[in-house]
Amino acid sequence: MLDQPSDPKFKGALAQIYVRSQPYGGSDKSNNGHRYDSIPIVNGMISAGMSCQLTHYTHEEHDKFFELCRNFDFVIVRCNPGQIKADGGDQQKFDDGMCALRKMGKQVWPSPDVMEKMGAKDALCKVATMNIGLPDTLAYYSPEEFSAGFKKTMAFQPRVIKQNRGSSGEGIWIIKLKDENYCKEYGERSCEDGEKLVLTEANDKHEEEHTVAEFIEFCVHGRTHKSGEWTSKGVGKYLEGGKEAGGQLVDQRFRPRIVKGLRYNLIGDNIIGISLGISLSPDCSEFAELTENFRKDLPHVMPSLDLAHEPLPLWWTTDFINASAKAEDEKWDDTPNACWDDISEVNKAEAKKIGVLMGEQALSILQMVSVSQLYG
Repeated sequence: MLDQPSDPKFKGALAQIYVRSQPYGGSDKSNNGHRYDSIPIVNGMISAGMSCQLTHYTHEEHDKFFELCRNFDFVIVRCNPGQIKADGGDQQKFDDGMCALRKMGKQVWPSPDVMEKMGAKDALCKVATMNIGLPDTLAYYSPEEFSAGFKKTMAFQPRVIKQNRGSSGEGIWIIKLKDENYCKEYGERSCEDGEKLVLTEANDKHEEEHTVAEFIEFCVHGRTHKSGEWTSKGVGKYLEGGKEAGGQLVDQRFRPRIVKGLRYNLIGDNIIGISLGISLSPDCSEFAELTENFRKDLPHVMPSLDLAHEPLPLWWTTDFINASAKAEDEKWDDTPNACWDDISEVNKAEAKKIGVLMGEQALSILQMVSVSQLYG
């Protein structure tokens, strides 16, 4: 880490969580117990003339932690989803603490609202009408919406149907028409109740055949005399309780998994790189049209997600095709003694570049907030 500035423009902290039951505090940690990206992020803030302290949240000292956070102008939250609970804490209590900081005028990146709404399963549905979206990406909250919408999308192309409350692939179905009689344009026709579907559930890859009517019945009412015989471990009823209780289905176009995916890496609204197995310039000609459309959409992303009051995240990615590497390839567990010094010089330079850009973006946001507060 760089030395902290003696007269910082703003003071901040990077909040982490050390899962005490897991080796090194979690698979996102290096052998010093900190996240592998902590050094470049903190140094990026320092390079921008701000101080940034490394902190760890422990649920036993919840009040003390947030009392400390009140002394900072900003908090960068780097606690992976699920890790607070895995360490014995309460995620909602932690989120409430961060929301309270926001109400005090502190910057929290990302805020709990941003984490929830940008990571929600229906986020793609809210950008469906943008240049980067697909119009046949829908979310259903009622049986009537589901029946009408699914019959229309299913007649067009193979689907992925996802329940909101599932885990480990349960309630996520890859669905194809058995007769493969898809229409050429979305909306040309809707499926009949009796058309046969071939369904594969993501949790165990088992395959079933049902009619359109039987699948809709299972999703809405579960196992009934109208839904036929199911071998799935799940019970259906994906819309039970309505939207307020998390009853929701997302319907999107199926795309086969490929080895090399397309990922855009951004600092705020600045596209800093494209990854396709190798790193590409954000101005590469191969994806010029997609990049141009994405840039046009960026000002509308947060408002579309009901986050108009929030800035784009400091550092975030967008995957246009779900083709991330296998999880085990991305963990540090296989080399438990790995640390910052084991990273190649090329990757260190890239990490430093990203950290510096994050610092510049953070400083810009804080300065704008300060001016806004000064003039009301």
